[in-house]
Amino acid sequence: MSHDESRRDFLRAAAVAGLSLGLAGCATTASGPRTATQSSVAGLAAQSIERPRFAVIGNGDRGGQLIRLLARMDDVDVLALADPWPGVSAAQQKVLTDAGRLSPSLYTSGPFAYRAILDRDDIDAVVIATPWAWHAAQAIEAMQAGKHAFVEVPMAPTVDELWAMVRASEQTQRHCMMLENVNYGRDELLALNMCRQGVFGQLTHAEAAYVHDLRSQMQDMDHGTGSWRTEYHTNFNGNLYPTHGVGPVAQYMNIDRSEDRYETIVSYSSPAAGRAEYARANFPEGHERRRMNYIAGDMNTSLIKTRLGRTVMVQYDTTTPRPYTRLNLIQGTKGVLAGFPTRVAIEGRGNYHEWIEGVALDEVYREFEHPLWTRMGAEAERAGGHGGMDFIMLRRVVECLQTGMPMDQNVYEGATWSAVRPLSAQSVANDGAPAAFPDFSRGAWETTAPLAIVS
Repeated sequence: MSHDESRRDFLRAAAVAGLSLGLAGCATTASGPRTATQSSVAGLAAQSIERPRFAVIGNGDRGGQLIRLLARMDDVDVLALADPWPGVSAAQQKVLTDAGRLSPSLYTSGPFAYRAILDRDDIDAVVIATPWAWHAAQAIEAMQAGKHAFVEVPMAPTVDELWAMVRASEQTQRHCMMLENVNYGRDELLALNMCRQGVFGQLTHAEAAYVHDLRSQMQDMDHGTGSWRTEYHTNFNGNLYPTHGVGPVAQYMNIDRSEDRYETIVSYSSPAAGRAEYARANFPEGHERRRMNYIAGDMNTSLIKTRLGRTVMVQYDTTTPRPYTRLNLIQGTKGVLAGFPTRVAIEGRGNYHEWIEGVALDEVYREFEHPLWTRMGAEAERAGGHGGMDFIMLRRVVECLQTGMPMDQNVYEGATWSAVRPLSAQSVANDGAPAAFPDFSRGAWETTAPLAIVS
């Protein structure tokens, strides 16, 4: 089969996966009360697993990064890998065996080969690092097969799919955690610790973003992230990728954890100009990329209002040559932390009209470094993975599985953060009219304990 034929079949199967949630046993996806077979998973503490056994579905760029980190951990096993591109699975199999780990079984016969993994009784958890259209169906099938599901970001593209994942987790009592790695970055952990200690006073406003020039991904035609992600810019106008920004600030503000929740969002997009311009400059006349009609605004800006009246500005831009930023700003009545570069201003600490930054910030790190970074930071930096955040995230997943403790992020949080994507598009389509966030927890957030400063 040629690369073009493989890609067409894979994208066709992805569309089926995203539209066939009923086949996974969750045809009813709309909001409503829980049924008799569903229970809240806000603080789910599943049975402990001394040595977790993983499978990884999607072994390309992102899946490969996660496999390489799991290969460093001598208290887990990776027993199965699935990907319709045999070469990437074979490469990751070698990563594991070169590290002295067990050789995983490979499932590469097609887009649905992963289902054979779900029939195995020696797999405890499945990591899903596939294109977005597959996330919901694969996670639901994994949970219904008795496996915990750990899903790459965003958790799913549509509100209906998010509801289906929530209901499956509640019915099976299996973890469905979105792998939001940025929550484990050093500076995000620092900000969380400072918020919990009240350094910034009463929190009132936050700013979050994913600004990352990814136009070069348009060169991916047969394989790679750009081969499927580029097309979203032709059929979606909103914030395609919000969770790296909104996840951390949600934890600072205790969103969906007893204190507050995201309530409504208004959203506007700038003109869509950059991708068409890039295509004209980099592809020959008549090329597929030049024929595409790019409708996603180069910059999407949204404003979230919380139940307590707080505001969160969220931006998305993967099209213009602007330096990378997630903003990562949290503001309160006594101070503010802002990212890229990280700096703080705190009432009572020097001249708070000027930033504490650079070398002067070292004292802040010494005083407020998060215990997780104190314990794991050096090893995480050696391991790599976005500056160490990927390693700490996976270690926390493993530790929670081993101890039977609740995960740091529950399915309701993942659904809320991911819902920014479809709700922003809804607001853009309605000329900025507010769109309401569902309460995926159906009130359970009011009694869910805030995320503790775990050590």
